[in-house]
This record gives sequence, C-alpha cells and structure tokens, in this order.
Amino acid sequence: MSTSQFSVDGDVAIITGSSSGIGKGIAERFAADGVDVVVCSREQENVDPVAAAINDSELPGEALALECDVTDREAVEALVEATVEQFGGLDVLVNNAGASFMADFDDISPNGWKTIVDINLHGTYHCTHAAAEYLKDGGGSVINFASVAGQRGSPLMSPYGAAKAAVVNLTTTLSYEWAHDDVRVNCIAPGFVATPGVESQMSVSAENIDREEVARRIGTVDEIADITQFLASPAASYVVGETITAQGVPQISEDHEV
Repeated sequence: MSTSQFSVDGDVAIITGSSSGIGKGIAERFAADGVDVVVCSREQENVDPVAAAINDSELPGEALALECDVTDREAVEALVEATVEQFGGLDVLVNNAGASFMADFDDISPNGWKTIVDINLHGTYHCTHAAAEYLKDGGGSVINFASVAGQRGSPLMSPYGAAKAAVVNLTTTLSYEWAHDDVRVNCIAPGFVATPGVESQMSVSAENIDREEVARRIGTVDEIADITQFLASPAASYVVGETITAQGVPQISEDHEV
C-alpha cells in the first residue's frame, strides 16, 4: 500500500503557539517529514529550544524560531515575511495559538473577554489574512484549531468557547472563498489532550495512554499531530471546510427514558 500521499515533505509551514504541547508536537512531526517549520510564540526564549532541538537532530526539516504575538498585526506580518525570506515561500499555516482561563461569565471583565477573543479569534484572522498572498501562490493549506468547547459550549470558559465557535464558522466560510485559489481550509477541534498543562491539572501522563484503547476521553499530542499532517497532505485533497473533532468517545446521554 502506498503512503506517499500522506507526505508533506518539501513544504514550508508556520505553526503558531508552538513552544510546547500540541504546537510543538506538530512542528516536530512536520520536520520529521521534511517540512521546514517556523515555530513561534510570544516569548523568543520559549521557542528557541524547540527550533534548536529540531536543527540539532537528524530530522530532515529545518526550524526557524521567531517571537510573535498573534494579536499584533505588525508582528504577524513580520513573521510571514521572515518565513518567506528564510524558506522561499509558505505552504501550510497552522493556527494553533490560543489561551483561556476559567471563570463564571458574571465575573469576566471586559478586558478578560477581549484578551481571550483577541488571541483565539483575532489571532487566527491576523495570521491567515497576512499569509493569504503566499498561501494562494501555488496553493496551500490552512489548519485552524478550535475546540470541543466551541462546538457544544463549556461552563466557566464562555469567551474561549465563543471564540472557538467563531473559528469553526470562519473555517467554513473561508474554505468556500479560497477554494478557487487552491487553498484548503480545515479545522481540528480537540477534546482533552495530554499536554504538559493538562497532565498537571488532571494528574495523567501521556506515557500511560494506550492508543489502541478506544474507550477513552483523553488523547495524545501525537494523535493530534497525525490529524494535522493528514489535513496538510495530498491525502486530504477532497477535505475542504471541515472541522474534525478529536475527543475520543463522544459524550452522549445514557438516559434512555422517553
């Protein structure tokens, strides 16, 4: 069986929010398949080690670390320009940068609401809008990150859920508008994933998660990286405007009374 259609070798990708967790895992996966990757976050010191580890390894892809606040349009434009200058183009944009906090809706200040929406929604807009010219030059792929919180709501996370719901909608709309430019826009909505932050909060370890176990509600970074690589690859050529939910066993009502 051929698996060449799943390869993204030779592409250039920007992965926002890639100092740790899902973004870091995607950067490492892409680099392992021959993608030149730009890893970025708000603090240069947080992404330097990620790029250094990739460049010091035997992975075929090269990494460039850049500081970028996705809510700052000028910084985003500089990120895109630096990417093109370093690698000669841009094929894949992964909008992974995000943030949240837990609070009752009544206790969320206007600034708190704006901060979360700015990062999760406006950051996605800025990066995608700034990269448009290069993604359309020969065709490309945009992979947005939403969340199951944006699909069904999430108590104590109203600004995050609202912003991620908007990202899902933006994905559908933009995929239609950009299809004739040969750019595929899709989205991933993860449930619980065993990132360092989640591991500390839930007292779980990715090392103890068995990928062969179907009946679970927590996944690994590698599993999300798998989906991301698929969406970026030619294997997903007929997948446009979709949001792939990765949450394990769905949460449904077990009450059978009518």
